[in-house]
Amino acid sequence: MLKKHILKRNYKMEMVNVKAIVNGKIILEDEIVEGSALIYDEKIVNMVNNHEVGRFNVDSIIDAKGNYVSPGFIDLHIHGSGGYDTMDGTYEAQSIISKTIIKNGVTSYLPTTMSMSKECIKKALENIRGISIKDGARILGVHLEGPFINPKFKGAQREDYIIKPDYDFIKDYLDIIKIITFAPEMDEDFEFMDKMKKHGNVVLSMGHTNGTFEEAIRAIENGVNYGTHVFNAMSGLHHRKPGVLGALFSRDVYCELIGDTIHVHKGLFEVFIHINGKERVILVTDSMRAGSMECGEYELGGQRVIVDENSARLEDNTLAGSILKLNEAVKNIRDNTKYNIREVVNMATVNPAKAIGMYDKIGTIKRGKSADLVIFDEDINILKTIINGKVFYEVV
Repeated sequence: MLKKHILKRNYKMEMVNVKAIVNGKIILEDEIVEGSALIYDEKIVNMVNNHEVGRFNVDSIIDAKGNYVSPGFIDLHIHGSGGYDTMDGTYEAQSIISKTIIKNGVTSYLPTTMSMSKECIKKALENIRGISIKDGARILGVHLEGPFINPKFKGAQREDYIIKPDYDFIKDYLDIIKIITFAPEMDEDFEFMDKMKKHGNVVLSMGHTNGTFEEAIRAIENGVNYGTHVFNAMSGLHHRKPGVLGALFSRDVYCELIGDTIHVHKGLFEVFIHINGKERVILVTDSMRAGSMECGEYELGGQRVIVDENSARLEDNTLAGSILKLNEAVKNIRDNTKYNIREVVNMATVNPAKAIGMYDKIGTIKRGKSADLVIFDEDINILKTIINGKVFYEVV
């Protein structure tokens, strides 16, 4: 099986600071390969038999010691971690978030906003546009979650900041926005969607929505191809009123899943993946600032949040994002479904990369793609995180 992955081109004159990973179970999109070495610099260069490593003039070798070698995880929906939130709107906040989540195997992500004042949202967007993180997970753009949502399903977002979809408000930021979560029923005459059609690089997602089945289907037909934290904050499935959930399940769209066993019962994981298709499920954390922090009181969008060992909730017990780590989500799905580790890893790598149009650069271990890699054990404990060929986190 290895022959199809061996590359014929001679990279000897082109490569700088060449490295190799040996003795790992290498997770490719369609198989797991053992007994091979992965050669890389800033990008993936080759995969060869172990005895061929010497011909690449390798500068350093990492021994995976029989553990898994995977593409770096991609989190398309994360508000914060390490005590900071995207809405803090500072370099320090985004830097700490980026440096915190590499410990969970995340090599790239979309900082996610929420319903706050226009000034706060613009500040967060300007901050993300203007920074470059050199020592943590790579920022791919922005996930704009709110303020274009339905108050009935506001979740942990503040109702006084919710507005109808407004193209003029966000048009100057479409260069960095990758996903927009909105409630299509709040978009009168689908005016917002019509204006967004010329921006094919922005994913339109249904979330925090009370739409009917018919409204949701119409939205999908008009460009929506993604569902935000499916099951949560949307009209549910009833055999006479299928709702947004029924529409998402009946069409070929990407669907986020918060795999913490709290937002969605673990008994539904396999049903969800079976209905949606394993190629369309995207594992996300929806983590807030308390991610990777101690239990206690925190803040989300100006609201008090109580965090225990398992969840983050407003004072009225509403779930306020999560404290989930993406490697934990991978483990939870692996442990509670029939799907194998390769198939589940694809839900945190291949699928998110495809959803936002970055599959040509990240998401798989393939020649020419960024050398974004993680090494983890059978329990999905992260042992090493590599971004652009450089080790940013390792367990010693």
